[in-house]
Amino acid sequence: MHERAAEFVERAREEYGVDVDVHEFDEGTKTAADAADAVGCDVAQIASSIVVVADNEPVVVVTSGANRVDLSKVAVYEDASDARMAEADEVKEATGWSIGGVPPICHATDVPVLLDDTLLDHDGVWAAAGTPTAVWPIEPERLRDLADAEAVDVAE
Repeated sequence: MHERAAEFVERAREEYGVDVDVHEFDEGTKTAADAADAVGCDVAQIASSIVVVADNEPVVVVTSGANRVDLSKVAVYEDASDARMAEADEVKEATGWSIGGVPPICHATDVPVLLDDTLLDHDGVWAAAGTPTAVWPIEPERLRDLADAEAVDVAE
């Protein structure tokens, strides 16, 4: 197992009491479509963690791979005047993870998390596990609880 995925597994166990079943794919899971192909699920079941900056404050938006994040909706939920996609260094600083491998939990800071409410339509979803080649399955309600996320409409 990749050392960053192993770090995620250890942190999930220590911080959340969760045993994570990481699946690694040499072909990568960098995009939602890649992850869905690798896992063998619908792209809507991929829980992509996107970092958005709302009024200079980071927020993690866990969105369905079938949706694009509506930045104006994120701004409203965060009571911000504007929102933009985070730069790579902002993602790393807020979460401790690099773009393409940001898990929905185990962040370096107490960054708020919004969960795309369409993820709750599925029995299970797949989220990044610390690298662009690693994912893990989880029930979306459990994910919402672990991430202390607000389930909202964030799709364009």
